[in-house]
Amino acid sequence: MADEEIEVEEKKKSPLIKIIIFAVVGILVLAGTVVGTMFVTGFFDKKDSSAVEARLAELEAAASAAKAASEAIPQKVTKDSPELTRFENSYMDLEKPLVSNMMNSRKVMQVNVSIMTHYDERVFKNVKKHEVALRSVALDVMRQQTDAELNTPEFRKELANKIRDAMNKTLEKYEDFGGIEEIFFSSFVVQ
Repeated sequence: MADEEIEVEEKKKSPLIKIIIFAVVGILVLAGTVVGTMFVTGFFDKKDSSAVEARLAELEAAASAAKAASEAIPQKVTKDSPELTRFENSYMDLEKPLVSNMMNSRKVMQVNVSIMTHYDERVFKNVKKHEVALRSVALDVMRQQTDAELNTPEFRKELANKIRDAMNKTLEKYEDFGGIEEIFFSSFVVQ
């Protein structure tokens, strides 16, 4: 009878041992597969950091050269002239008039502004792109004008130069290039 009890206990233990053995073998096969895959893909290879850094530097240099080429300063457009080098004038009107109060006065100034450049279309694209900022600085310049300045003979010319300088400064801030040669007033009203 004692022999039968031992056999029953051994039969109960043997399936448990088989399960443990299969689990251990399964884990070992899985670990071997992972390590083998890592070995084949080069995970354990030594990486040459200087080659990687050199390639990264090449890519950065190429990117900065491409950016510089795309953002190059516009070139002046020349006119064909037998004796002189003359530049082509291009004009663009700001669509809306500029309206501003004058300093220490009840007077209001309203002007329509036209922009002239000798450069290519990129200047006008930049003007359109930053029109809000350009209108703002032009209005600031107009707001600073006084009645005494209004009565001087060169008022309009000086105002145009101040607006041009302010607009070029703003374009240089945002696009690294101004390009506005002159400002013209297509209408000028002070009331």
